[in-house]
Formats: sequence, structure tokens, C-alpha cells
Amino acid sequence: MQSLLKVSQGIDAFTRWTGKRMAWLILVAVIVSSINAIVRKTFDTSSNSWLELQWVLFSIVFLLCSSWTLLDNEHIRIDIVNNVLPKTVRNVIDTVGHALFLLPLCVVMIITGGPFFMRSVEINEQSGNAGGLPQWPAKSLIIVGFVSLSVQGVSELIKRIAVMRGLIPDPHASQVNAIEAEVEHLVEAIIKR
Repeated sequence: MQSLLKVSQGIDAFTRWTGKRMAWLILVAVIVSSINAIVRKTFDTSSNSWLELQWVLFSIVFLLCSSWTLLDNEHIRIDIVNNVLPKTVRNVIDTVGHALFLLPLCVVMIITGGPFFMRSVEINEQSGNAGGLPQWPAKSLIIVGFVSLSVQGVSELIKRIAVMRGLIPDPHASQVNAIEAEVEHLVEAIIKR
């Protein structure tokens, strides 16, 4: 199990490194959007490729940062129900959820995304919009995103099993939920007034 935990640490480090870098593409998308709007309003000209580039940049962030979201335990769940459950039940739910839902979904998306991407490459699929971008690079993001999500899912499964066996402390035990932190911040601001 210790060797699996080392693999998990390597996966986590790579996921965090990648996520932090890909998140900067949001700024790039905002800059592209701003420049496109300025050029369109000032010179009454634009290109569909600039609009599609914004979509692709957002897709990169969404698909390639999903594994980072899973790593930081910020993925969507019903926290109201989850927080009232005992820790052992939450561990079982996470383990079953990763093994029976997350990983099979990733496998299905990778298997079905492969031919979808390959067909797009074979025909050199281009945008249906005049002056748009090629479509196959964006379609490759489906495979890359779900591969990275499945690898991180395996890492989370390894850690959750280790936590259940008492081999490591729960990496999310002391984590403050982002929404809870924001509510506390707002309450403090209201009290100060």
C-alpha cells in the first residue's frame, strides 16, 4: 500500500501543477474576449476564430482542471447531507462513488471520445462558421480531460482506502469548504458594520 501511496502523491503533485497552470487560461480567455470586443466596436470587424478560441480556452480549463477540483475536494456533492453523515459512511460513499461511478464514466468517455476525435482528425474537421478554427484539437480535450480525471480518481481511491485502513490521516479532514469560508467572511463583515 505504501508504494501505491507514493504513486498517489506523484499523481497529486502532477495534477496540482497542471491545474495551477491551466487556470491561467481563464485570464487569457478574458484578454482575448476583451481585445475581440474592442476591435469589433472600434473597427467594426471581428473573426469567428477569436470567439471560438474563447470557447476552446474555457474548455481546456474546464476539462483539464476537473482533476484538480477532485484533488482539492471541491467537486459537486450534496454537502448538506454529506456533512451530517458519520465519517466512516462518507468514506464508504466516496470509495463506492469513485469506483462504481467516476471511473466507469471516465472509461466510457475515453472509449467513446476516441473515435469521435479520430474521425474529426481524419476529415480535418473545420468549424461550421466562416473563419472558424479546426475542431479536432478541441475534441482531443475530451480524451485528455477524462484521462486526467480517471488518473486522479485512482489516486483519490488509493487515498480513501488508506484513510479507511488508518494508514494516513484524512487529507480533507481540516479542509474548510469554500462556501463556508465565504459565508463566514460575509458574517464577519456584517458584524463589523
